[in-house]
Amino acid sequence: MTSPPPDYDGIARAYRWLEYLTLGPLLQRTRTAHLSRLRTTRQALILGDGDGRFTAALLGANPAIQVEAVDASAAMLRLLHSRCLHNPRLLTVQTDARTFNPTCTPDLVGTHFFLDCLTQPEVDSLVARLTPTLAPDARWLVSDFQIPAGFMNLPARIYIRLLYLAFRLLTGTIPTSLPNHALALERAGFSLIAEQQYLFGILTSQLWQHE
Repeated sequence: MTSPPPDYDGIARAYRWLEYLTLGPLLQRTRTAHLSRLRTTRQALILGDGDGRFTAALLGANPAIQVEAVDASAAMLRLLHSRCLHNPRLLTVQTDARTFNPTCTPDLVGTHFFLDCLTQPEVDSLVARLTPTLAPDARWLVSDFQIPAGFMNLPARIYIRLLYLAFRLLTGTIPTSLPNHALALERAGFSLIAEQQYLFGILTSQLWQHE
């Protein structure tokens, strides 16, 4: 049985400022790290983009792209539409992205700080279910937290645990640890083709391609 999605309506308007107060521009830099590689993309499925900063950047960088943006939060989708200036190339769908079936054939899936809101079985299920609906050679763009090796391992573990605690209190997020999205993507036939890391490896932006 699928649990209810987290409720981001209450923090939607403050979300951008909460982000800047904690990590400044680093999260947006992570989201857009591979934007220049997406200029030939024609149909994107963006899951849980929050207030739409990546979607707006993608629409601005690629004048031919069509975007389907999915989020469970009506407040976040209103902010996304407003940020994208109600672009006619944008379709928004308010629903639980964990069970959503695309109405298009995407050649790009974007999940920015979204998969870390899911459990491992939910990530496995999402990737396995969406992959057959994608165009040949589709790419999957992931921005997320990770726990690096080395001297930042313990600080990263503490920081990420505190983040989960904060989001559990604010939104009802259930997971308490990072899922292994790489394992799910590899099982579905994706290979990592590009990666950028920030904040000593705690933030990662990865571009995967289906073989």
